[in-house]
Amino acid sequence: MLNVLRPAIDRLLTPVGRALARTPVTPNALTVIGTLGVSVGALALFPTGHLFAGTVVCTCFVFTDMLDGTLARIKGTTGAWGAFLDSTLDRVADASVFAGLAAWAVYGGHSRLLAGLAVFCLVTGGLISACRTCWPGDSGCSRS
Repeated sequence: MLNVLRPAIDRLLTPVGRALARTPVTPNALTVIGTLGVSVGALALFPTGHLFAGTVVCTCFVFTDMLDGTLARIKGTTGAWGAFLDSTLDRVADASVFAGLAAWAVYGGHSRLLAGLAVFCLVTGGLISACRTCWPGDSGCSRS
């Protein structure tokens, strides 16, 4: 879905990325800040029932994380390490969101079904990296 919105998002993020490119902030720092913000927001606010506030906090930090690629392109510092870090920490942020929602569903007594669905999303979200790197028929896939 974001691919359809990519041109509009790029128009919004590019001026911010250009401004950040004049500072010592690195794309990897934005990746880490975005992940920490999403994780802290989700794990502190969702389990306590502050779903709207948690969503607002997580959304703000998701935009921070989206900015890392724009900043890397502008600074000319794209590379395998940054892509690996971003992809890995994206899974951490995703897991934090679903863990926070599962905790809210369980501890708040709202629904075992919702808790189960959140755990299912947490687990399947972790498969994304494996599916990308080891797609059937991919000659670069190493299987032990």
